[in-house]
Amino acid sequence: MKHLPKHLQPRWRYLAVAIETWPDAGVGRRAFQRELWYAGQNLLGDPGSADADLRVMRFELEDGSGGAIVRVRRGEVDTARAAIACVDEVDDHPVGLRISGVSGSVAACSESYLGDPAPSSTQREVAFDGAELSARRRNGAVDVDTPTGWVGATVHDTE
Repeated sequence: MKHLPKHLQPRWRYLAVAIETWPDAGVGRRAFQRELWYAGQNLLGDPGSADADLRVMRFELEDGSGGAIVRVRRGEVDTARAAIACVDEVDDHPVGLRISGVSGSVAACSESYLGDPAPSSTQREVAFDGAELSARRRNGAVDVDTPTGWVGATVHDTE
């Protein structure tokens, strides 16, 4: 089978997606890909989802923060952004997604927008709501492990 000439081959754009969730969330690449497909299909319908062709090229998530690179067709960047914005949970774990940027290659996307997709976090004991609880701190945000689940806080909330 012959390859298509270069001028007929599809052109791609790569979206850098910053991901944030609770530190103990078990979110994997496959589950994230599935949620992207569902979001695209629910928002854009079958033809629109096929036109956008959302595909996860890279996925890293560690201690509740990380990043992904999502490939989309060149003319479908805006619709892909809308579909990604519709994802609010993966495998029953709430997630926050933010598009950091758009690039023409995976390498440029990774270098320009993801840099270090998994910033370091530290675990320590904090006084929160009058009790000593375990917490993880990263980039000015604090995730406090309470008996009823994780609670998002700031550094000022724990002092």
